[in-house]
Amino acid sequence: MLTTNVGLQISAGLAFEDWERAGRQLSGIVNSSSWWLGDWLVYGKDHYSDRYERGIRAAGLQYQTLRNYAWVSRRFDLPRRRVALSFQHHAELASLPVDEQERWLDRAEQMRWTTKQLRGALRLAREDETEDVTQTESTRRFAVPGSRLQWWHKAAEQTGIDFEQWVLATLDNAAKRVLAEEVAAQAGVSA
Repeated sequence: MLTTNVGLQISAGLAFEDWERAGRQLSGIVNSSSWWLGDWLVYGKDHYSDRYERGIRAAGLQYQTLRNYAWVSRRFDLPRRRVALSFQHHAELASLPVDEQERWLDRAEQMRWTTKQLRGALRLAREDETEDVTQTESTRRFAVPGSRLQWWHKAAEQTGIDFEQWVLATLDNAAKRVLAEEVAAQAGVSA
């Protein structure tokens, strides 16, 4: 394989295992380069405040992109960065307080969430927080057969979302669907 500034030349007859390994390596470089550029910019700002803008122009990347990289790099000191998670995972959590970042990083690692799954779990958690603040409802319990509970846990695990969040999201989606059908039926009757 030959890398150039505009592409990757792959020789004919490349074995699948070699192609797969190259993909992992390229993915690692892309993820690492975001950290590298962020750390590079932080260093430049700290050590060359009078000239670092010239360095940014020399890098040839958009200023806002570099600023985002630097912001995430500042929010996660090197020892706190999780090798098993991408730069994008960290970027999703950068605006949170450190203790929340750690909690979400732990969850994302344990559940092996993609960035999209992490973003979804964060969104659900924020919605739950909003609902908790605006209204309080008494807790109700109901019996669920164990086999069904295991089935639901498996479905939640498959999507990479925390079980309780999965249950709430599934019930909310079902309620929206039923209520939307009811509104549509009423509109059809009154038409």
